[in-house]
Amino acid sequence: MAIKFQYNKTSLTNLGKALKMRQNALPTLQNKESALRLETRKAKERSDALEKELDAALKKYDYLSALWNEFDSDLISISDVELKTVKIAGVKCPDLGRITYDIKPFNAFTKPAWFADGVAILEELSRLGIESEVYLERRRVLDFQRKKTTQKVNLYEKVQIPGYQEAIRKIKRYMEDEDNLSKASSKIVKARHEEEEAEEEAAQA
Repeated sequence: MAIKFQYNKTSLTNLGKALKMRQNALPTLQNKESALRLETRKAKERSDALEKELDAALKKYDYLSALWNEFDSDLISISDVELKTVKIAGVKCPDLGRITYDIKPFNAFTKPAWFADGVAILEELSRLGIESEVYLERRRVLDFQRKKTTQKVNLYEKVQIPGYQEAIRKIKRYMEDEDNLSKASSKIVKARHEEEEAEEEAAQA
C-alpha cells in the first residue's frame, strides 16, 4: 500500500500522528489476536468433547435400539432453544441458555416402564447435540474475528508502519536537502554581494 504524502511540514505532522496511532494500537491488536486464538481453540475443544460425549451416550444406550421402535416419538419435542449472547475477547458469541421440551403426558400403566427413561435419554442426547452445535458456531465466529485481527496486525506491522516510517524519512531528507540548498544559496549570494561591493570600492579608490 503506497502512502500518499507531500514534501512539507503539514504532511510530516499528519504522517507522524498516523504512525503513532498505529504503533499504539498494534500491541492491543496483538493481545486481541492471542486471546481470540486461545478462545477459538477452547471452543473447538469443548465442541469436540461434546461430540465425544454424544457418541459415548449413543453407544451407552445402544442396547435400547431394538426397543426404540416401540417408543412413541410424539411424546417429546423441543419447543424452544434459548440462545444468549456473551462477549469473549470483545466478540459477541452465542451461548446456550434453556432448552424447553414439550413432553406429552402418557399413561405409565399402559406404556412400557422404560418410556420415562426414554424421555430423559432423548433430553440428554438432544442437549449434547445442540450444545455441540452452539460451540461449533462460537468457534466459527471467533475464528472469523481472529483472521480479521491477524490481517489488521499484519497490515500495521508489515505494511503501514514501515510505509509511514519510510515516508517520514523521505520528507525529512527532502526538507534537510532544501534547507542545506537554501543555506548554500544564501552563502553564494552573500559571497557574490561581498565580491561586488569589494569591486565597487576598488573602482572608486
